[in-house]
Amino acid sequence: MTDPELSEDLSRPLTRRAFFGTVGGVAVGGALAATGVDLVQTSPAGGAAPPDVEAFFGVHQGGIVTAPQRYSYFAAFDVTTAAKGELADLLRHWSAIASRLTQGLTAAPLSGDPERTEPDSGEALGLGAARLTINFGFGPTLFVKDGIDRYGLARHQPYELAELPGFPGDALVESRSGGDLTVHACADDPQVGLHAVRQLARVADGVASIRWSQSGFNETTATSGTPRNIVGFKDGTMNPRSPAELDQFVWVGYEGPRWMTGGTYLVVRRIQIALDQWDAQSLGTQEHTVGRHKISGAPLGRSDEFDALDLEAKDEHGHLAIPVNAHVRLASPEQNWGATILRRSYAYDDGVEVSTAPGAPGQLGGTMDVGLLFACYQRNPLLGFVAIFKKLAERDALRQFTTHTGSAIVAVPPAAAHPDEWVGQRLFAS
Repeated sequence: MTDPELSEDLSRPLTRRAFFGTVGGVAVGGALAATGVDLVQTSPAGGAAPPDVEAFFGVHQGGIVTAPQRYSYFAAFDVTTAAKGELADLLRHWSAIASRLTQGLTAAPLSGDPERTEPDSGEALGLGAARLTINFGFGPTLFVKDGIDRYGLARHQPYELAELPGFPGDALVESRSGGDLTVHACADDPQVGLHAVRQLARVADGVASIRWSQSGFNETTATSGTPRNIVGFKDGTMNPRSPAELDQFVWVGYEGPRWMTGGTYLVVRRIQIALDQWDAQSLGTQEHTVGRHKISGAPLGRSDEFDALDLEAKDEHGHLAIPVNAHVRLASPEQNWGATILRRSYAYDDGVEVSTAPGAPGQLGGTMDVGLLFACYQRNPLLGFVAIFKKLAERDALRQFTTHTGSAIVAVPPAAAHPDEWVGQRLFAS
């Protein structure tokens, strides 16, 4: 039954002035294209979607098992409204806007009227869909914050959606961690991804505000295979791929709650990497740190990237081919009671952190703020990321080069099944 706080039916069109009062009253909802002009149409009427369009409606949200795109933009939001109905309105209209953007359309039809503020900032005009995907997530603080059940949703919070524990070596920055809502946009064009987050942030004004964000990139294309991370090694080789594996390790099933069936849980970590120190290591040291050959991606002692790990293999000196503190050994399902996660990470480059060099007054020294926006999806974070990373934080040889500075965990509900449904509607209708 619908929550009584939501005074109107959940499928009602948007009427709150704060969303589109400044853009000429363009309504967003099931009939987004009813007025105005679509200036960025990528698919012919009645025709098949072009190859650069990824489906928004379906069973699972996009950007999870989608072939990795080249660019990423992740944003976490704090909800600022106290009204549950306004929060529901935001999610409804985020879904409607995202469904348009992923088709290569503007956030809402443009009027072309010079006296009006347009409902789309326009920087993605002519760029097409670029395989844009957008998924939405709900953080633990959307349900309970500072002990307060903010929107009457606490009874629906899954036990799997718990704040992550502290790990050895963490240096988390509060302003780069947490969030009530998250938006993860991925595309093959960086401007398309940024544009999507901008439009969603724009309509959230007065209801939610950006807490932190992180852009990222990788070298992959839809057909290029496993992407390399910023330290030069292939990242995601051991990801679950078959439908059976995804059902077992990624998608929420019978354990529920029902509003999460077909959804998943996302853990994001912003990992700063001391690339100057890493680059100074010999190839052999790097490979023993990771546990794989750098060029081929094969496990040490094997020849193909997708060869199974042989954790008992010995080298010519009788030593373990994959060292006891190698990253792939400690992260492997064999070492973690079968725990498996779907890795989907992007490199980031935030320029140089400038500081005064010790002992040299007036002189400036800089450190590159580069690293990895590590993102992983799983059916249960307690049995996935937490189980794996607890061991990595304590013993991983790679940790001497990395510092975790940001963190978030969110529930990613299933996709909207059709244009009359919105992401998260099942939660608010519970």
